[in-house]
Amino acid sequence: MASENNTRISGFLLLGFSEDPALQPLTFGLFLSMYLVTVSGNLLIVLAILSDSHLHTPMYFFLANLSMVDICFTSTTVPKMLVNIQTQSRAISYAGCITQMFFLLLFAGLDDFLLAVMAYDRFVAICHPLHYTVIMSPRLCAQLLVVSGVISALHSLLQSFMVLRLSFCAHLEILHFFCELNQVVHSACSDTLINDVVIYIAAVLLAIGPLAGILYSYCKIVSSVLTISSAQGKYKAFSTCASHLSVVSLFYCTCLGVYLSSAITHNPESTAMASVMYTVVTPMLNPFIYSLRNKDIKRALRRLSERDTVSEPIVLGLRRTPP
Repeated sequence: MASENNTRISGFLLLGFSEDPALQPLTFGLFLSMYLVTVSGNLLIVLAILSDSHLHTPMYFFLANLSMVDICFTSTTVPKMLVNIQTQSRAISYAGCITQMFFLLLFAGLDDFLLAVMAYDRFVAICHPLHYTVIMSPRLCAQLLVVSGVISALHSLLQSFMVLRLSFCAHLEILHFFCELNQVVHSACSDTLINDVVIYIAAVLLAIGPLAGILYSYCKIVSSVLTISSAQGKYKAFSTCASHLSVVSLFYCTCLGVYLSSAITHNPESTAMASVMYTVVTPMLNPFIYSLRNKDIKRALRRLSERDTVSEPIVLGLRRTPP
């Protein structure tokens, strides 16, 4: 009977935020604007890093990958929600829900690991500056990126296969704007004890592990910076970590806020609203944090804009030159 229920599933209903038709245009415009800002802002960061040879360093290599992951992370949820609002439909197919959940977990895990890797990069740069180029070699940077991707992919596959083993009955409504793992699992009519155990164990390992690495790196950074005698040297050392520390705080505080609010209020609608912070708002703010607090990024963006504006007059001028 369980397998029969499972094979008849056509999809889920994503109830999203408000069912008031009058608020749908406002919701559509707001999320479309945030999505466009997120994609354009992160793409500018990637283009600025690629176009400036001075930024071809480990720190900016990881930043470019973080920006690409943020684009993909937001693209797993917002476009589907915009389509549902525009078509007045809340449906998502069973395969589409599993696929969305897989990529959401994949890019969330990559975000988490990249923040930890970037903290390690700052730790080596400040605590072992003379050996920085040797330790943070291109090979190690590629290996760290690949390992982060493999672990995130394995975790996503594990959670997806654990959901595939569940049986779902008639009640397939999800009080969220995307297929959130916990709500999908708890909408099943079969026993979810094993799924809950796997979810909590994975959350502890994949969240607390990178966070412990970040905290350890910054403890070492702070103790190393305090040994610097000049105030200017201390400021320069801390300034290289300010942007990353801001992004880390924003990411973990919003994630922690979501799960604390869901545990305290037990209100799925408030959880959906809080989830907007780490799925949409945080990826949107990351380019602003890095561009406003980083002189190298601002200089690269300025050069990129100047290159676009002067390229056409230069070509015209060359055409006027006699042969």
